[in-house]
Amino acid sequence: MKSYKKLTLSLLCGGPSLERGISLNSARSVLDHLKGEDIDILPIYFDYKKRPYRISQAQLYSNTPSDFDFKLKYTATPLNDKALVRLLRRADIVFPVMHGPFGEDGGIQRILERNHIPFIGSSADSCKLLFDKYDANEYIRVHGFHAPPSAVLRIYRRDHKNIIDAFFKKYRISRAIVKPASGGSSIGVFSVQTPSQALDRVRRLFSRRFDTRVVIEPFAVGREFTVIILENRFNMPVAIIPTEIEADYAHHQIFDFRKKYLPTRHVAYHCPPRFPDETIDRIQVQAEQLFTLFKMRDFARFDGWALENGNIWFSDFNPISGMEQNSFLFQQASRIGLSHRGALRTIVSHACQRYGIPFPPSADDECTHRDRRKPVHVLFGGETSERQVSLMSGTNVWLRLKRSHRYYPHAFILDEKRKVWKLPYTYTLNHTVEEIIDNCVRAPQDHTRLSHLERRARLRLGFRPHEAEELRFIPKSITINEFIKNAPFVFIALHGGFGEDGALQGMLDKACIPYNGSGADVSSLCMDKWRTDRAVEALALPGIHAIAEKLLKLNTLSDTKREVASFWKTLTKELRSRTVVVKPRADGCSSGVAHLFCAGDLMRYLDAVRAKASFIPAHTLKRQDSIIEMPQQPAKELLFQSFIETDTVRIARQALKYRRVSGWVEVTIGLMEHRGVYRVFNPSLTVAEGEVLTVEEKFQGGTGANITPPPPSIVKPKALTCAQHHIEKLAKEIGLKGYARIDAFLHVDSGSLLIIEVNTLPALTPSTVLFHQALAERPPLSPRELIEEIIENAGY
Repeated sequence: MKSYKKLTLSLLCGGPSLERGISLNSARSVLDHLKGEDIDILPIYFDYKKRPYRISQAQLYSNTPSDFDFKLKYTATPLNDKALVRLLRRADIVFPVMHGPFGEDGGIQRILERNHIPFIGSSADSCKLLFDKYDANEYIRVHGFHAPPSAVLRIYRRDHKNIIDAFFKKYRISRAIVKPASGGSSIGVFSVQTPSQALDRVRRLFSRRFDTRVVIEPFAVGREFTVIILENRFNMPVAIIPTEIEADYAHHQIFDFRKKYLPTRHVAYHCPPRFPDETIDRIQVQAEQLFTLFKMRDFARFDGWALENGNIWFSDFNPISGMEQNSFLFQQASRIGLSHRGALRTIVSHACQRYGIPFPPSADDECTHRDRRKPVHVLFGGETSERQVSLMSGTNVWLRLKRSHRYYPHAFILDEKRKVWKLPYTYTLNHTVEEIIDNCVRAPQDHTRLSHLERRARLRLGFRPHEAEELRFIPKSITINEFIKNAPFVFIALHGGFGEDGALQGMLDKACIPYNGSGADVSSLCMDKWRTDRAVEALALPGIHAIAEKLLKLNTLSDTKREVASFWKTLTKELRSRTVVVKPRADGCSSGVAHLFCAGDLMRYLDAVRAKASFIPAHTLKRQDSIIEMPQQPAKELLFQSFIETDTVRIARQALKYRRVSGWVEVTIGLMEHRGVYRVFNPSLTVAEGEVLTVEEKFQGGTGANITPPPPSIVKPKALTCAQHHIEKLAKEIGLKGYARIDAFLHVDSGSLLIIEVNTLPALTPSTVLFHQALAERPPLSPRELIEEIIENAGY
């Protein structure tokens, strides 16, 4: 039998673009799913000035580059040009996973080619040609593919108004798109109606230096799609099953950064798309032709439109597709039976084949020890406003346990009717709970069509018998009682409501089924913010306090301006606070949390609650820069708290900026418990962009910074130690079990704490702060080890 040496893969991430946070997510996925006995990963990070650093694998688990950018000189090894090339040559092959300029425009590829270093992906010339949206559009038009008219504006020219006016007039434009000529993730993309609006957006893009060239084109009328292309072992491109993107384009909405990377009700994906088979065929054939035309290699993702007039337009070409956990790459690959690991191995092995590099056969640790591993039923979803975060947590736990040698996971989703569905691999990767349930319900009628599309793609990719084994099955629903009866261990990845309020825990206790986290009584207490705060005050522990607050039953306050104004005056007086924070009594994940500045803000917030709004649009309230997701079930009681003014902490251009205001900073602190012994992690300093921490900053990879631990220049080491002791005492008194996370305001001098909330089932999303803190321990605890310890500590 032929022996293979371990393959060393150098992973390049970061870069100067605004997509550098997404690059970190992609790098994390590659590390998670390729690292093993047969492949070693060597991460190299480029900062916003394209300066390279050798970083640790642990740093890839940061939420954003801002988590460590400012301390790179102390925590990473800077590399000059010679040192970079020397380090790259130590690897067998290089995998650039940088998105945007430098990563996808041929910049890094040119460096690798110049130094004769093997790498994955398309050449520098190919990347340069397809990266510029205007040039690529003109290129495909010349070669006979459909492309709408477009115009390009250059930053230092004075003809912007003339070009825009002429473009609108010539093509009778009623709606147009203005976007940077380069870049991705819909950053800097605007929808406009008039020439004056277009000119304003162009000036905005140029003033902020998004690009030196801006493109204007007609708004596409049709249905949006994206398709992944993989090269098979015969160097032939094969387009996998496309995904249709269903979004609301009214009121100048677009498929923007938030919708792309945060699971939300405001966009839906359909794979296969709801197009006729003939349209799918045309998309796949043209995608493969364009892949060849651009002389691309290994893999790519193309975005486009099936237009109302019957044409297919490919509007964006991505030589390095995003590789976050539920990205289109993994979604579409899973439709033909490829796991995350299988998809990445397909891409890497093809590149190795091109260079004649021996690629080790799969040591498939997802299957090797399956018979000896203990089964774990991972339950996620639910009906609360936190269900999409639950989906991210549950999927992440399930994927990490897939590579465990101790436990073997099965994925289950809870629907709004309390039915439970066992999921095939591919269904877990949909972006929302609603999509997954819809797929489950439609599975029997979709089976024939899907099977045909799957078989065709697998045949054209030339899979060998042992490849692509994550095959789809038709899921069936069972009752929650049936689920519990057949579960050896339940990993509860639900957030809020039934999963976190003690109800499910009580059912599991009654059935003697082990599970993660605290018991029924403690879960019930901590789910209710009002009761939690009352309990904290009643304990009267030194250095630990609740925030001044007031509870309001909605039916006791009328919606007249006079009564709301009167209530506001009384409220601010009682709380001794000019502004207040409002939140539902029993919801988490920043759902419904808002900072109110005046009675008008309160009136508008109450209007949204009473109207059962799914979200409050940005700029509805004062200083509200992003939308506020609202609870799925309208709140009957609201909790008002004093607004705690914190010290100003900002990260700008790899520098940490700190200005003392009150001595308070916001932190989150994770902990583990086993048989009454508590281990409190180092706190993380949370850096919010707005008035309150948003859902994105908490859970969306690539947004929101967490600094673990807080630097001594901000929080004194003695204060940190003191805060950890306070948390340990509080956890013991409350009776927290297994693991938990406590959010609080910490005083930088004394270590005193103002408790915000206690999370008995903290999120375990790919970029959750709990993983950062566990990796900062000595010895460090990897995400998979942390999850395994949570299960083990529950007695399983």
